[in-house]
Amino acid sequence: MKENQQDSQLKRGLSNRHMQLIALGGSIGVGLFYGSSSTIQMAGPSILLAYLVGGLVIFTIMRALGEMAVAEPVSGSFSTYANKYLGNFAGFLSGWTYWFMWIVVGMAELTVVGVYINYWFPDIPQWVTAFVVLVLITIVNLANVKAYGEFEFWFAMIKVVSIIGMIVLGLVIILFGMGNHGEAIGFENLWSHGGFMPNGFNGILMSLVLVMFSFGGVELVGISAGEAKDPSKSIPSAINNIVWRILIFYIGALGVMMTLYPWNEVGSNGSPFVQIFDHVGIPGAAHIINFVVITAAMSAFNSGLYGTGRMLYNLSLQKNGPKYFKTLSKNGTPRRSILFSSMILFIAVILNYIVPEKVFIYISAVATVAVITSWMIILLAQLKFRKSKTKEEVAELKFKIPLYPLSTYIAITFLLLVIVLMMFIPDMRVALYVAPIWFLILYVGYKVINVKSR
Repeated sequence: MKENQQDSQLKRGLSNRHMQLIALGGSIGVGLFYGSSSTIQMAGPSILLAYLVGGLVIFTIMRALGEMAVAEPVSGSFSTYANKYLGNFAGFLSGWTYWFMWIVVGMAELTVVGVYINYWFPDIPQWVTAFVVLVLITIVNLANVKAYGEFEFWFAMIKVVSIIGMIVLGLVIILFGMGNHGEAIGFENLWSHGGFMPNGFNGILMSLVLVMFSFGGVELVGISAGEAKDPSKSIPSAINNIVWRILIFYIGALGVMMTLYPWNEVGSNGSPFVQIFDHVGIPGAAHIINFVVITAAMSAFNSGLYGTGRMLYNLSLQKNGPKYFKTLSKNGTPRRSILFSSMILFIAVILNYIVPEKVFIYISAVATVAVITSWMIILLAQLKFRKSKTKEEVAELKFKIPLYPLSTYIAITFLLLVIVLMMFIPDMRVALYVAPIWFLILYVGYKVINVKSR
C-alpha cells in the first residue's frame, strides 16, 4: 500500500499483535475495575443492554474510521480526514480537541496512579509517583514506536488476563458453587431483585452517557494507522474484533458480577473485582486488583501521550499548529510534540503537590464532550469521504462500513441523544457549559493562526 507522503518519515513499527492490544487497551479502562458499580446502580442488570447498544454504535464509528484509515493510513487519522473532507477548521477543531482530551485524561491517570500507590505506600506523596510515571512513559514514547507498542501490549495483556480470570472464576462459582459450600448460585440474581429492568427504560437511557464514556480510547487504532506495518490487514482485524471484545469483557464481566451478587450490592464493599476474588478465597485479592488498576492507568497514560504526540505532529503538517512540531527524531518519533505534551502534563504533578485531594472533579464530563466531538467528526468525515468517490473508487474500497449510509446516520443520531442526556445528569451537565467556551477559544485560535500562515 502506498504511504501518504506526510508520513514517510514515521516508522511503521507496529505489528498486528501491537494493533490488536492497542485496540483492546483503548476500550478497557480503569472504569471497568472500579467504576462499573455506578453504571450498574443506574440500570441494574439491564446495563447489559446499554453496553450492547453502545458497543454496536462504537463498532459503527470504528468501521467508519477504518474505511478511511485503510484507504489512507496516516498518523493524524480523523484530524487529517476532517481537514481534507470537512475543511481546515474541522481538522483544527478535531485535532486540538482530541489533544486536549488526552491531556486532561492523562492528568487524571497520573493522579490515579498516585492514589493507588498510596494504598501500598501511604508515605509516598502523590506528586512523586505522578512525576516518576510521567518521566518513565515519556522515555518509552521517545525511544521508538515499537517501544510504545511493546509497553502497551504487555500492560493491556495484564488487563485482559485479569478480566478473563474474573469471568472464569465467577462462572465456576455460579455453576459449581466453588467458595459457596459447593452450592451452585445460578442466575436468579439477574431478575430476582426488582426485575431485569429495576429502574425501567429510563435507567437504561440515562446509563448510556457513562457507557459511552467508558468506550473512549478505541479510536487510537486510527491514530496508530500511520505506523502500522501492514495497515490493510491489521486495522480491519483490530476494528472487527472490537465488538466481540466488548461482549466478552464488558457484558461478560458485568453479567458475572450481577449474577453473583444482587445488582444493588455490587461494589458496596469496594471493587466488584475484589469481591469476586475474595469470594473464592484468593488471598490478597485487593492487592492483585490494585496492581491491575495501576497497570491499567499507566497503559491509558502511555496511549494518551502517544496520541497527543502524533496529533500535534499532524496538526503542524496541516498548518493548524506550530511548525516547531513538524520535526521528527532520527528514530522517527515526534520528539518535540511528545516533550511539549509532557510539559503540559507536568501541571498534574504540580496540582498533586498543591491540592492532591481536589484534582479534576469534572474530568469525565470534559473528556466525554471531547471524545463525542471526535466521534461525530469521524462520522461526518466518512460521509464526505464516501461522497467524494466515484462508483468505481467505492467498489475498490477494501474495508467498507456496513449498511452505508443508514448506519452512519443512526450513529450520529445516537451521539446527539447522548449529548441531550448529559443535560439531565448534574455531574455531566458542567461539560455542556465548558464545551462552548472551548470551541470559542479554538475558533479564535484558528483565526489567529489562519491570519499568520495563510
